[in-house]
Formats: sequence, structure tokens, C-alpha cells
Amino acid sequence: MEALGTDKLVAALGLAPEVARFYLRILPLSGSPVADVARQLDVGRAEFDVLAADLIASGALVIDDERLDVLAPPQALSLVIERAADRARSAYEQLLSVSRAVPHLVADGEQAQRPRGADYTEPIDGEVTHSGSVGETMAGLIQRTSGSIRWLRPDQWTQPWEEDLKDLLAAEISRGRSVRGIYPVRALTDAPAVIQARGGIGEEIRLLPEVPTRLLVIGSSHALVPEPLGNIQTTPRILVRQQGLVQGFAMLFDQLWSRASPVEEYARGAKGTEERRQLLQQLAHGAQDEQIARRLGLSLRTVRRRVAELLEELGADSRFQAGVEAAKRGWL
Repeated sequence: MEALGTDKLVAALGLAPEVARFYLRILPLSGSPVADVARQLDVGRAEFDVLAADLIASGALVIDDERLDVLAPPQALSLVIERAADRARSAYEQLLSVSRAVPHLVADGEQAQRPRGADYTEPIDGEVTHSGSVGETMAGLIQRTSGSIRWLRPDQWTQPWEEDLKDLLAAEISRGRSVRGIYPVRALTDAPAVIQARGGIGEEIRLLPEVPTRLLVIGSSHALVPEPLGNIQTTPRILVRQQGLVQGFAMLFDQLWSRASPVEEYARGAKGTEERRQLLQQLAHGAQDEQIARRLGLSLRTVRRRVAELLEELGADSRFQAGVEAAKRGWL
């Protein structure tokens, strides 16, 4: 039963099968010198480093003074959960100040006349909806309004209404309507066809390492957000018409937009150009491979492979030389 429990904990860490097997083999060797462990496993040091990379990135393995420190499965899983909680907390707090400004919403938004000078409160204009398709709600909202369209799109390309909504936006853009969308960097690998198609119809696209919540803002008149804020695929949803709150959501979007990276090259069909530029920017800022993997949503092994490919492509012997050569070529 104990072995079965360990297997389940290892599976919960989300490791690839070969990495999980490697982890279970080195677990009882914690505290041993790396060279001794590599010999015992009959692998070279380079192969050992490749196998250990994902474990180091997850925090399950630390190499200190050339000795292994391997966390037991319960401690490793706790660390993974804590890191996930930190990311979720950061994303939530980014919008918490706006969320607190919505004490209650009403469906009709009618405002009663009040005597001058009287103390009063009034409900905020909007409603919380618990039914209906999200795609239909957004389509109807876009069709009956005017003004620019701003999106935060952490994962909407996975939804069945994505293609229909793209066609609707294409028609709106052809009539001169502005559409801007912010996507996570992982969309370049998870949904390249969607990014290319959206860029092809004229949507302006920028990328962030992470997008904290779904959000739709139309001009200064409407905002649609999940309840609670975040990457929520189900109801309820909050439709806000209160101008001050809509402007607040619009300001939040514009702040994120100013920090995001444009992706015009990718929209024109040069696949991989934007992802390469993102990687070069991280290298130029001195980011380590583990940091780059987290920020770009890639595995540590993928980051190391692409860094090596970049160095070869640029004919550089070091990351610094790669940065200089990339700047000369206009890649940054």
C-alpha cells in the first residue's frame, strides 16, 4: 500500500513518466554526491543534468555543493501546490481592487429621482447572469453596441464558439471597429492557428507571460467578467454598465496592454518569430532558464533546447554574444 501511495503522489507532481522514474530512483540516494549517483545509475553527467532539469524546476530536487537533496513526494507535492497558490493569488489580487467596487448589481439599472442634497445610495448598473451561452452573450453584446473592443483572453480559443465569434469580429473590424486582444505566450504553441487567424482579420494582438482573468470591455459602456474573477469557463458572469467601473476595467486593460509584447510578425505568418523575440528578451534581461520556463509557459527542457538552437543560429558562444548579434539583426 505504501508503494501505491508513493506512485499516486509522484503522479500528482505532473512529471513526465521518464522523469518520474528517475525521481523514484534517486529518492533513496538523497544526500549522495552527484558523481556517485550518476555512476550508480550508469549515466553520464550531461545525461544526468537533462534528467534532473524538470525536477530542479519543480523544486523536488536541489543540487547543493554537488550533493543531491531530494524532497520526499509529500513535501515536493506541497511545494508544487504552494507555487500554484502563489500564482493564483497574484492573478486574483491584480483585479481585487476592481472586484471590491461591485457590492451589488441590478438588472434594470434604473435610477430613481432623489431630492437635492439628500443622503442616498443607489445600486450599481449591471447584473449577474447565471444562464445562457457565454459565446451568445458576447456576440449579442458586440452586435448591439459600438466602441472599441478590448479582450483579455487566457484560454477562450478552447471554446466551441471561437470560430463564430471570429467571423463576427471580422465583420466589425471591416466596418472600422477597433479590436485588441491580450493572450498568454503559451498561445503561440497551444493555438498558433487561432493567433494567426485573429491577426489575419485585423485584431491587434499582444502577449503577456500570464493573463490573469477573462475580460471583455466595450468602449466605456460595457464590461463582461466572470464571477469570481479568473479563468472561469462557467456561469455566473457579471455584465457591468456602470461607467466608472467600465472605465476602471478599461484602464486595467490599457495598463496590461502597455506592458505586453506586440505580435505583428506572427500575425503576418512568420511562425516562431514572436516566440524567439520573447526568448531573446528574457535572455537580454539576464533571466535564468527556470525563470524563462515559468514566464513563457514552456518546459525547462524546451527552453534549454531553444536557447542552444538560438546560439547556433546566431553563431554565438555565449548568451551575451547572442544578445549582441540579435540586436545587430534587429531581432530585439
